Amino acid sequence: MLANILLVIVLLLTIIIPFGIFFYSKKTKGGFKAALGFNIFLFFGVLLLANIMMFTGKVYAAEAAGAAASSVESWRFIAAALSTGLSCIGGGIAVASAASAALGAISEDASIMGKSLIYVAMAEGVCLYGLIISLMILNA
Repeated sequence: MLANILLVIVLLLTIIIPFGIFFYSKKTKGGFKAALGFNIFLFFGVLLLANIMMFTGKVYAAEAAGAAASSVESWRFIAAALSTGLSCIGGGIAVASAASAALGAISEDASIMGKSLIYVAMAEGVCLYGLIISLMILNA
């Protein structure tokens, strides 16, 4: 119980302290870097603390058949997460470049707005395809 309260307090501090550093150091130069560095330090510190707290305790052996089925199930979840995550990262990169080029083209000639929106929508479609594949993996 005390460990849970400690973890909640540390998580709240990881949110409050970087904002405080950022707003306090807006007056000085380099405040964003200090806040970002402190936030990264606190994030990995809390991650390490959570892992230590999570893996302490009793360990029970599972049955062989249950472990094999659990292993297959976990690989399905990992594959679904990777297909969605990587397709969204790729789609984000594609949308970033297509949308900026489309905005530049539209600013020169407003009549090509429809054509440029098609390219941006095609880049967003990559994310949807990854999501569909992950749903197919999970429902198999």
